[in-house]
Amino acid sequence: MKKKILVTGGLGFIGSHTVVCLHEAGFEPIIIDNLSNSQMSAMDGIKSLIGFEPTFVNANVNDKEVLAQLIIDHKPEAIIHFAAFKAVGESVEKPLMYYENNVVGLISVLEVMKEQVISNLVFSSSCTVYGEPDQVPVLETTPTKPAQSPYGATKQMGEIILKDNAAWCKTQCLRYFNPIGAHPTAALGELPLGIPNNLIPFLTQTVAGLRNELTVFGNDYDTPDGTCIRDYIHVMDLAEAHVKAVERLVHNKQEENFEVFNIGTGNGFSVLEVIQSFEKENNINVPHKIGPRRAGDVVKVWADTTKVNEVLGWTAKRGLDEMMRDSWNWQLKLQNN
Repeated sequence: MKKKILVTGGLGFIGSHTVVCLHEAGFEPIIIDNLSNSQMSAMDGIKSLIGFEPTFVNANVNDKEVLAQLIIDHKPEAIIHFAAFKAVGESVEKPLMYYENNVVGLISVLEVMKEQVISNLVFSSSCTVYGEPDQVPVLETTPTKPAQSPYGATKQMGEIILKDNAAWCKTQCLRYFNPIGAHPTAALGELPLGIPNNLIPFLTQTVAGLRNELTVFGNDYDTPDGTCIRDYIHVMDLAEAHVKAVERLVHNKQEENFEVFNIGTGNGFSVLEVIQSFEKENNINVPHKIGPRRAGDVVKVWADTTKVNEVLGWTAKRGLDEMMRDSWNWQLKLQNN
């Protein structure tokens, strides 16, 4: 009998890809998502890839009665908690919305887990917990600095809450860097609602003619070409890391109740390098201009992945060019629908 895994935010960008990878690894995913930052069309993509429509409940994780009933009905072995808002710029503009959704939502999940005696959780954290690091690459032991945005603060708070509850809740805390790309079949990808806050969907929409021009926020940073540097990771690699984390939990292989892993490639690329990779891989020009710096942006950060490589046995397999190709193929599929 397949072990069931409850995935909050399972129709979102990372969640939907993880649902597919969970199925391929022999688990049965159960999805809860309130569609506040996702679309039902993601279910069509999941169905096309796994051959059926997994159990889905349209609800907010803050609705503890619905969440509890879902757990009672399906008895999942673990929960992967994705359900959170994730845009740095938006969090600066709407901090209360981020604290309500990201922090209170996590507390709701934990309260229901404790009540229903579930003790395995994979938490969707972020490299934003490091703030502006003194040195790169960052290790899991790198001290966290004050968050550069309310989004980053919610992830820091989430980690503190989980660490404080580690006596009863075994947690795999995955700090991931910058997820991009799409499923190689173009059946799934990122579906930002409204104007995208992240680089790649804005870039692909610009090339597709849906946006006039891409703005690069600042070219006077202390980096080789003056633009911010990030560790971009293919969403399929990231999804596969979540499966490894679930397996570590359900097979009781954890050495400590609260474990933290950097999920990145270990390589940093600047915004201009990303644009150049996209142009080269897809043989198409990206209209862009240089604009002022954006509030909340960290200058440079990329991962040291030694721990996750050795302990979880996971390594990113896909390079930047492949990320650019899959992102563009996904945009082309959206254009043709």
